[in-house]
Parts: sequence; structure tokens; C-alpha cells
Amino acid sequence: MHSETPASGAAPGDGLVRAGGIVFIVGAVATLVTVAPLFLGTDPFPPIAYAVCMLMGVGFVIAGAGVLRSIAAQRRQAKSAL
Repeated sequence: MHSETPASGAAPGDGLVRAGGIVFIVGAVATLVTVAPLFLGTDPFPPIAYAVCMLMGVGFVIAGAGVLRSIAAQRRQAKSAL
């Protein structure tokens, strides 16, 4: 069994994992920005800002879907090698 990652480009699911990571980071930054006024004693942001914070969960789901897609592709490849 070959345990090294193939050097041939992106595997299935890699794009989803990258996109999920970016969406997660945007949501994390939005969460920090939204929570900051609570500690600074300033006026809170409008409700839409809290909705943007939900991107953390969306990014996590997108990245998880990419990991599952990668797992499925590796299983198919392993079965075809037998």
C-alpha cells in the first residue's frame, strides 16, 4: 500500500475544504467584530452582522463535505486497485 500523497494536482474535495476554510475565517472575523462592542461598551451592530457570524458554521459544513468527498474518492480508488 502506498501511503504518500500523490503529486498530481488537487484531489476531489480539496476545493471544498479550501472554500470552507475561507468562509469559516470570514465568519470568525465577523464574530470577533460583532462581539467587540459588548466589551468596549459601544452600540451593538445591526442584526445582519450577527447573521454573518453564522458563516462559521456554514464554512465548517462546507469543509466537512470536502473531507467526505475526498474520503469517498480514496475508497473508490482503493477498491479499483484490488
